[in-house]
Amino acid sequence: MNDETLRAMIRQAIARQQGGDRQGPVYAAPLPVLSHASHFRYALPDSGGPCLIEPAVACNHCGYCQSHGH
Repeated sequence: MNDETLRAMIRQAIARQQGGDRQGPVYAAPLPVLSHASHFRYALPDSGGPCLIEPAVACNHCGYCQSHGH
């Protein structure tokens, strides 16, 4: 193996590591968005007063009463 062959092999290895031999841009495949029933939010009328879960406390619009609590 002579110096020129060794240099060519090193250049090819560097080009592979740097992505020089790619045909075009590589994009990540999008992940499917799956919906779970626990993420559903109920449409409740605005009470404007006490909390629906804890009536002794004023509503602070946290959204807990619109979901399954998680």
